[in-house]
Amino acid sequence: MIRLFVGLGNPGPEYEDTRHNAGFWWIDALARGLKVTPQLDTKYFGLVARVNDAPGAAGPIWLLQPMTYMNLSGKSVAALARFFKIAPEEILAIHDELEIAPGELKLKQGGGNAGHNGLKDMQAQLGSANFWRLRLGIGHPGHKGEVAGYVLRKPPLAERQAVEDSIAKSFEAFKLMTAGDMAKAVALLHAKPPRPKPPRPAHLPPKPGVPPTGASAAATPATSTPPVPDPVPPTSGA
Repeated sequence: MIRLFVGLGNPGPEYEDTRHNAGFWWIDALARGLKVTPQLDTKYFGLVARVNDAPGAAGPIWLLQPMTYMNLSGKSVAALARFFKIAPEEILAIHDELEIAPGELKLKQGGGNAGHNGLKDMQAQLGSANFWRLRLGIGHPGHKGEVAGYVLRKPPLAERQAVEDSIAKSFEAFKLMTAGDMAKAVALLHAKPPRPKPPRPAHLPPKPGVPPTGASAAATPATSTPPVPDPVPPTSGA
């Protein structure tokens, strides 16, 4: 089960609406839904909220926004995880992802850091890369040299809304994550919507049992049902 939800970002109003703070946006939305307000706790170098009655959870969970700046995120995460004896497998890091389009998301466990400084420091401080990651797509600027400026800029309104929509979608799996059913959480979040069936070509006859409609109905001759004779009354024995 996930016991620690960590949103990665940078503190301060100048970074609040930048792409690199998508993880903070996620924690903000979850905190509103759970009706809690993360508070600064200097022991853990971040804003922290403890939730004792989260849906699906067998015990308390923690929400964390490190206030250490992105490249020292692990300092905050490791301090809280060590104190409450939270294993890497019980941690979910929510972060921005360049290789996914805005509005899309991926849930996975372990793996590399793809140059993301927050993930890199978490791995170093925890001594493990086996924590879970919820990757919120922000898109790529198209050139590697533009990445640093791109992630620290505010996205256009349509892109911001797409990220917010993906955040809302991810909460469909929240109860599965707190209950520890990560396989179902992955399947739910990665499921593709069903493709609509194409309309049946007009020149084909209707399927058996399906009444014709429109012009085909007019062209189909009506069949008459033979009348059912009245029952013959029994003859009298007299």
